[in-house]
Amino acid sequence: MTRIDSIALAWISHGWLLLLAFTLALLVVALLRKPCRRLFGAERAFQLWLLPPLAMIASQLPHAASATTSTFSIVVSTITTMAGVIPTHVDQSHTIDWRTAVVLIWLAGIVIALGMAMRAQSQYRIRMLGATRIDNLPSRWPVLRAISTDIGPALVGAWRVRIVLPSDFDERYDATERSLILVHEAMHARRRDGWWCLLAQVIVAVFWFHPLAWFALAALRQDQELACDAAVLCEHGTQRRAYANAMLKTQSAAFSLPVGCPWFSYHPITERIAMLKLSSPSLGRRLIGIACVFAFITGFTTAVYAVNQPQAESKSSVSSPQIFQLVMSLSQGDKTLAAPTLCVRANEHASISTPDADGNGKPGWTFDLMLKPLASDVVELDVKGSIRAPHGHTTDFNPVLRGPFNRSKVVKLADQEGAAPMILTMTPTEGCGASEAAKSK
Repeated sequence: MTRIDSIALAWISHGWLLLLAFTLALLVVALLRKPCRRLFGAERAFQLWLLPPLAMIASQLPHAASATTSTFSIVVSTITTMAGVIPTHVDQSHTIDWRTAVVLIWLAGIVIALGMAMRAQSQYRIRMLGATRIDNLPSRWPVLRAISTDIGPALVGAWRVRIVLPSDFDERYDATERSLILVHEAMHARRRDGWWCLLAQVIVAVFWFHPLAWFALAALRQDQELACDAAVLCEHGTQRRAYANAMLKTQSAAFSLPVGCPWFSYHPITERIAMLKLSSPSLGRRLIGIACVFAFITGFTTAVYAVNQPQAESKSSVSSPQIFQLVMSLSQGDKTLAAPTLCVRANEHASISTPDADGNGKPGWTFDLMLKPLASDVVELDVKGSIRAPHGHTTDFNPVLRGPFNRSKVVKLADQEGAAPMILTMTPTEGCGASEAAKSK
C-alpha cells in the first residue's frame, strides 16, 4: 500500500462528515439570511456566514477516547512444515483503489480553482498598470486612480489594502457622492472584508465540485455589500438619496476580480436600493439579533460536534477487543507448504513461525503481522516475513497490502534459480471463527 493510498483513505474517512457539515450549514444560511436581514438588519445576516467554517471545524474536532484495556492471545490453527525451494525475490501485487483516484481528482480541482483565482489576480494587476496614487484625499488607506472608467470603485487586497477609483471619478460623482463612496470603501477596510473574501475563496476552492459553494460565494459577497451599506448609513443616515445616486452611477466591472476584493461582478442594485428605503432596526432589535445569531451558531456547531462523537460502547464491546481472523496459505506450484489461521487484534503485532525442516530448532519461516482497519470495509496488512532455506540462506521481505475484507491479498515470492514462485495468500475476515471453534471443543 502506498503512502498516497493511506492518505486518501484517511481523508475520505474524515471528508464525508466535513462535506455534510458544510452542506447543511450552507442550506441553513440560505434559508435564514433574508428573514434575518428583515428582522435584525443586514449585519446579522452577514454574521450567519460564520456558520459554515465553524461547522466544518466542529465536524473535525477530536473526542476524548474511552480508556479500555483488554488482553488477547493469538489462536493458531494447524501449521504444516514448509518444504521445497526457498525464493530469493519478492514481487508484491498491487491494485489501484478508486478512493485514491477520487482524492487525486479532488486535489487537481483545488489546484485548478486556485490557479483560476491567481489568474484573475494577475489580470487585475495588468489592468491596474499605470494607476496613479491620489494623496489629497482623507483616507487611512492608499487611494489609486485607474486609467480606465470600468475599474472601481472597489477595495482591493487583504494584506495590502488599497482603494481603487475609476478614471472619471471626479466627473461622474458630485462632492457628496464622492465622499460617501470613500466612506463605503473605507468601511470595507475597517470591517476586514478582504480577509473574509479570501477565506471564502479558499473554502470554495476546496469544495470546487459543490454547486452550493459557488452560490454561497456570490451570496456572501452580496450580504457583505448590504452589511457595509447598513454600516455606512448608521453613520450617514441623512444622506440616503445621495448614497443611492452614487450606487446608480457605479458601473459594474465586466472582468474577473482579484482575491480579497469584496466587490463583485454584478450589483444587486434593486435589493440595495430597496434596503435604503427601510428604516434601520432599533437598538433593542439589534441586540436581540446578536443574541439570536450567537445562540444559533453555538447550538448548530455543538450539534455537529455531538454528531461526530463516537457512540458509547456497550459492556460487551468494551470487554471484547476488536478481533479479526487471518487465513493464510503458503504454496509453491500445486503444493501447500503451510496453511495457518490467526486470530489477531486490530493494530497489535502478531507473530507466527515454524521450525526448519532439518530439525535444528531455528524457524524455517517467520511472519510478524499487524492488521489495521482503515475504513468500514478496508483493511491494511503490514507483513514482515523471513524464510530460511535448509542450506541456511534467508530471504526477508516486508510487503504492505491493502484491500477489502473477505478478499485475498497475494504476495508472490519469485525464485531467481527458475523454480516455481512461492505464493503467500492472506484473507482477513471480521470476527474469529478459529477461536470460537477451539473453545467449543
